[in-house]
Amino acid sequence: MGRNFFRIFCPQGLAAKRLSVLKSLLLQWFTIRCKLELLRCVPNASWNKSRQVPGTCFPKVSLCFWRRTHALWVAMLMMVALPGQWTRAAEIDWSSACERMVQHSLASAGIDNPRVLSAMRNTPRHRFIPASQRANAYYDMALPIGSGQTISPPFIVAYMTQTIDPQPTDRVLEIGTGSGYQAAILSPLVADVYSIEIVESLGKRARKTLRRLNYKNVHTKIGDGYKGWPGHAPFDKILVTCSPEKVPPALVEQLREGGRMVIPVGERYQQTLFLMKKTDGKLTTEALEPTFFVPMTGHAEQLRNQKYDASQPRLVNGSFEQGKPGDTQLQGWYYLRQGKLTAELTAPDGQQVLEFQNTTPGRGAQVLQAFGVDGRTVHKLELEISIKATGLRPGRSDQEMAHLEISFFDRRRAPIQRKVIGPWQGNLPWEKKHEILRVPPQARLAVLAVGMFGGVGQLSIDAVRVQRIDSP
Repeated sequence: MGRNFFRIFCPQGLAAKRLSVLKSLLLQWFTIRCKLELLRCVPNASWNKSRQVPGTCFPKVSLCFWRRTHALWVAMLMMVALPGQWTRAAEIDWSSACERMVQHSLASAGIDNPRVLSAMRNTPRHRFIPASQRANAYYDMALPIGSGQTISPPFIVAYMTQTIDPQPTDRVLEIGTGSGYQAAILSPLVADVYSIEIVESLGKRARKTLRRLNYKNVHTKIGDGYKGWPGHAPFDKILVTCSPEKVPPALVEQLREGGRMVIPVGERYQQTLFLMKKTDGKLTTEALEPTFFVPMTGHAEQLRNQKYDASQPRLVNGSFEQGKPGDTQLQGWYYLRQGKLTAELTAPDGQQVLEFQNTTPGRGAQVLQAFGVDGRTVHKLELEISIKATGLRPGRSDQEMAHLEISFFDRRRAPIQRKVIGPWQGNLPWEKKHEILRVPPQARLAVLAVGMFGGVGQLSIDAVRVQRIDSP
């Protein structure tokens, strides 16, 4: 979702690309050298059948060719016979990137359960996502995994896992297997994980991945998670990774007395993550924070009453007037890091603004909001934001700077375009930024992200608006 979106500096993608390029160049070099040496040893390159070894297509070549190329053949055989030597550097990069993710995106953001941090540190997230997305594996961001589904950001996975308080004797039900990553995180923390996926292709792929990585206590099946898994109920904990409009009754029934369930509930683009505890057969609920998950499909989608009109894209609470000063959870916005509502007499719109402050280069300080946009009917968007800055400067690199970005995704949630407004630095009085954006025809979803993105200083924002433009 953008080069600087919720990212830590992770070199593994660059290392993997360099490795691939190196191998490709070596193969090309080997082929060219062999051809050149062959031409040296065979003066007439266009030989006829009389110059071929009987029964083959190989020319009759003196020992000259083999003497000149034997070192090349040995090098190629070593490259094939010792693949570990070619991948070890990339594996070291994966490990280092994972550790940075744990430190920068999890531990510094409030994940403090040592068992959960250990599971996040020891689970290879890059093995659960498509090869085309692996360069982004250890950034704190959602990634497409196919069939319109995504793998959740690492922070959300860790946060939900920590919230259900996993115990070694627990039997956990997961709704929405997806890639299998969440189930793999739970595996070393509990006795058994039962995971349901409604998309058959994803469920089969996740099962293969989990088996290949030897997660023996994870049990999967293809089915509608709205109905739960009654054959293995009751469950000590239930973790739902897709959003219904209301809590499925079957999940309440299958939750053990005293058990805990974490579930995102709400409309298509405005959801809240809830912790629910079962006491005397009833659920007590605690709202945790705004969030954004893929919708629960199947029977849950048929029961959905609130429909979102993607032909009229809009933001919620763009003036930050809902809430009170000091709030660190915002109506309509999610994944807020190092930001809070602040009273501001000179606010461009109302009396409150959202203020970010970061003193640690590389540490995240941003907020997000998703909205539907149908590129078939919406061709242009008008974007406005007012900003004020004090001492803004880059973080660990020039890529870590305060800015706003909008990323567009197609119906399968694959990224198709990203537009950046900024970056901003220095000291700025209140200033309105205005931009006209072209919407890709294949767009169905957009995510707006704004903040420091690893930069240092103080940034205040207000009056964030998005609306369609019908003029040519």
